[in-house]
Amino acid sequence: MPGLVTAPEAPSPQVGVPNGSDPQIGSQGEEPESTRKSRSPMPRKAAAHSPSTSASRAKPSPDGSAPGKRRSSPGEKPAPLEEPALDNPDLGPFLLKLARETIAAGESHGKALEYAIRASKSFERRAQECGEAGLELAMSLHVAAAIYCGLGRFEEAAAELGRAIRVPEVEKGAEHALAVFSGYMQLGDTYSMMGRVDQSIACYTDGLRIQTQALGETDLRVAETCRYVAEAHVLAMQFDEAENLCRKTLEIHQQHSARGSLEEAADRRLMALICEAKGNHESALEHLVLASMTMIENKQDHEVAAIDISIGNIYQSLGRYDKAVFSYQKALTVFKSTKGDNHPKVASIFVRLADLYHKTGKLRESKSYCENAMRIYAKPVPGTSEEEIAGGLVEVSAIYEAANEPEEALKLIQKALKILEETPGQRSTIAGIEAQLGVLYYVAGRYAEARSSFESALSKLRVSGEKKSAFFGVVLNQMGLACIQLYKIDEAATLFEEAKGILEQACGPYHQDTLGVCSNLAATYDALGRVDDAIDILEHILKVREEKLGTANPDADDEKKRLAELLKDAGRARSRRAKSLDNLIGNGTKSQRMKKESGRRWPVWGFRS
Repeated sequence: MPGLVTAPEAPSPQVGVPNGSDPQIGSQGEEPESTRKSRSPMPRKAAAHSPSTSASRAKPSPDGSAPGKRRSSPGEKPAPLEEPALDNPDLGPFLLKLARETIAAGESHGKALEYAIRASKSFERRAQECGEAGLELAMSLHVAAAIYCGLGRFEEAAAELGRAIRVPEVEKGAEHALAVFSGYMQLGDTYSMMGRVDQSIACYTDGLRIQTQALGETDLRVAETCRYVAEAHVLAMQFDEAENLCRKTLEIHQQHSARGSLEEAADRRLMALICEAKGNHESALEHLVLASMTMIENKQDHEVAAIDISIGNIYQSLGRYDKAVFSYQKALTVFKSTKGDNHPKVASIFVRLADLYHKTGKLRESKSYCENAMRIYAKPVPGTSEEEIAGGLVEVSAIYEAANEPEEALKLIQKALKILEETPGQRSTIAGIEAQLGVLYYVAGRYAEARSSFESALSKLRVSGEKKSAFFGVVLNQMGLACIQLYKIDEAATLFEEAKGILEQACGPYHQDTLGVCSNLAATYDALGRVDDAIDILEHILKVREEKLGTANPDADDEKKRLAELLKDAGRARSRRAKSLDNLIGNGTKSQRMKKESGRRWPVWGFRS
C-alpha cells in the first residue's frame, strides 16, 4: 500500500518524521509495481526558527521547567508542564526541534514523543490565547503521529492526525489547505498500515481534492499525488479508479515535460499494470514498449530489465511464449551481471520461466527453475525484504500446485505465512495467502482445516475494509464448498448467499463467477429442501447462459438437466434430501481439485469453485 512503512525493529528503530524543510514528497521515475515505502507526498511547513537567545528572555528548558530548577534524572517520570512555561512562545518550536533531532540521532523514541506532545500542548495554548500557531500545532501533531507509527501505536497516531486535520482552516489560503492535505495523506498512510484499505483510500481521495483546489488541476505536485492514489487503488484491485487517476497523471506530465520523459515512462508502467489487470494486454504491451524506449534513451539499464520482465509477462498471457522467453532471458542477463547470481530479482525471473515452461509442458525445465529460485530464497542476499521472500515462496507454491504436488505447495505456503505473520501492516497479504492455503487444504481433503483458513482470511478482509471486493466473494464461495464437505449445509447456504450479493455488485450479474456461485446456491437450496428457490435460481442461470453464451454452451446443458430433474420432483413430498446431499458430496470428492477457472463443467448437482 502506498505509504506503507514497516514498523522499525528494536532496539534503535528509525521513524520518518515530517521535516520542516522538505518540499512535497514524490519520487519520479520509480517502478510503480512495487509498494512504496516512503512517506506520502505531503508539503511541509518551513522549519520553525530556533528559540530567541535574547538576554531579556530565559532560554526554555526541554522539560518545561523554569531556569535554575533541578532537571529530572533519566529514570524519573517527567514533571508536567507548568502554566508559566506554556506561555513561553519559544517553547513549542524548541521542543519540536528537539523531537526531530532526537529521532535523527536514533535516541529514545519515548523522549522524542514526550517532546512532540509537549510542543503540541504549547502550540495549543498559544492558539487558544492568541489565535496563532495553528499551523505549528498541526505540524507538531504530524510529528507525534509519525513517532506513534514507529512505535506500532497506530490508533493513537490516527487520533493525533484527526486532530491535526481539524486545526488549519482551508479558507485562510493555500498554506492552510496544504496542511490539511498533508494530514489526510499521513492519515491515509496510517490506515494503510492498520490494514483499513477503504478508510485509507478515502483519506487519500480527500487529500487529493484539497490539494487540487489549492494548487490547480495541472500542478506537477497534483500529478504525483494522483499517481500515489492510483497505486493505492491498484493494490485494492479498484482498477477503473486507478486508470482514471493514472491517465490524469500522464496528461499533466505530458503538459509540463518533453515527450518521452522519465516521468511519462513511470506513468506508462503503472498504466500497463492497470491494463494488464483489466485484461487489456495489447494496450499494456504498447505502454511498456514506449516506457522501455524512454529508459533505453536515458541509459537506465536496470529499469529496462524490469520492464522486460513485465513485457515477458504480457507475452506469456497472450500465449507468445517464444517472445516471453526472450524478454525474460534479456532481463536475466542484466540482473545477473549487475546484481549477482543470488539476487531475488534473479529468483523472480526463474519463477516466471518455471511457470512458462510448466504451461508449455516442459515439466523438467519448470522444476529445475523452481529449484534454482528456492536456493536463492533459502539463502537471500543481505537487504532482501521478508515480503519479497514470502511473495516468491507463494509463486513457487502455485507452480507446484499446478504440477499436482500439493504437499510441496502446502509446505511453501505455510512457510510464507510464517514469515509474514511477524511483519506488521501485512493483513491483506496474509489474508490472500490464507485463502490460497485453504484451497490447498481442500485439494488434500482436509476440509476442516480448509474451512478454518478461509474463515481466518475472511475475518482479516472484513477488518481491512475489503468485504465488498470480488476476491472477498470468491473466498466466501470457497468456504461454502468446504462447509458442504463437512455437512454444514445451512452455513454453506449463508456463505453462498453473501457471495452472490457481493459478486453481483463487484462483477455484475452475468459474470461467470457470479453464475457459478448462483449454481452452488441452487444445489444447496435443493439439499435443504427449498425446491422452489432452487428452481428460481436455475431458471435465471439458464436464461442468462442461453442469452449470453448460446444454447450450445455445455454449462447451459448442465443447468437444463438439473432444472428438469427439479421440475420433475416439484410438487411431491420430498423424501430424498439425504440422497441429494450424498450426491452433492460424492461429486465433490470425485473431483477434489478446486479450479480457479469459472468455466469448468461439473456433474449434475455438483458445485462450482
